[in-house]
Amino acid sequence: MRVAVFVKATTSSEAGLAPGKDTETMFAEMGRFNDALIQAGVMKDGAGLWPSSKGVRVRFRGAERTVIDGPFAETKELVAGYWLWEVPSMAEAIAWVKRCPNPMPEESEIEIRPLYSSEDLAPAMTPELQEQERRQDEQLAMRAATVQPYLFFGGRCEEALDLYRRALHAQVGLVLRWSECPEPPPAGMLPPGYEQKIMHAEFTIGGMTLMASDGCGGPQDQPAAAAGFRLALSVPTAALADQAFAGLAADGGRVDMPLGKTFFSPRYGMVTDRFGIGWMVMIPGPAQP
Repeated sequence: MRVAVFVKATTSSEAGLAPGKDTETMFAEMGRFNDALIQAGVMKDGAGLWPSSKGVRVRFRGAERTVIDGPFAETKELVAGYWLWEVPSMAEAIAWVKRCPNPMPEESEIEIRPLYSSEDLAPAMTPELQEQERRQDEQLAMRAATVQPYLFFGGRCEEALDLYRRALHAQVGLVLRWSECPEPPPAGMLPPGYEQKIMHAEFTIGGMTLMASDGCGGPQDQPAAAAGFRLALSVPTAALADQAFAGLAADGGRVDMPLGKTFFSPRYGMVTDRFGIGWMVMIPGPAQP
């Protein structure tokens, strides 16, 4: 179940927490508690809120809308922060709140409220509204989806990772070989000598994480430049563009379009590395006249 967990406001939070040793200690303890929530997979979101003096309320009366500026007088009705948690039960949420350090310098309260699910609302909704709710849930879920390139190198994955380390300063994370797989592949799936090939690897170039593999040694795993597909690499300087381009073109790579000025970039070129992966190397921004 999903629950919203509200840290209720106090006189201190409405005044703005003053810097000092006690506040630093309180923030450090809350940081450790948040770490525990994240490691347990409970915390999905959370933040502190500015005092109500920074906020507004909008009052509805028929078609009339009235904006009321803060601060608001009833501190006990205000919220100073929140979490969104995913827990098995309300009892689990209560247990987590009991572990929480006091989030305020003085006596304080934390409120837990379950979130409605689509199933909870269904009895009060028409079939048309239920379908609308389903579409909206699906749309929001897909907005959180990610798409990552997954590259197959047909037995040359280790060599490719070495190239990207040298040419692009790639940071290689997880590398899992077929011999390390928790579940061995079915007999005959891998060709002889493939046990030390890479089943799965993850590496980062700039802010992008890519995945890679040697595959299973079949024809479908052989690298080839796919029509209509390239990886776009944006760098901040001409020197870095030159360095990356040259590294990708080296040792059997192919220059498809030399680096040069275009109407959309002061430096842009296309290259296919020796593994058949196509790249566009560029400096963002319009070319200077």
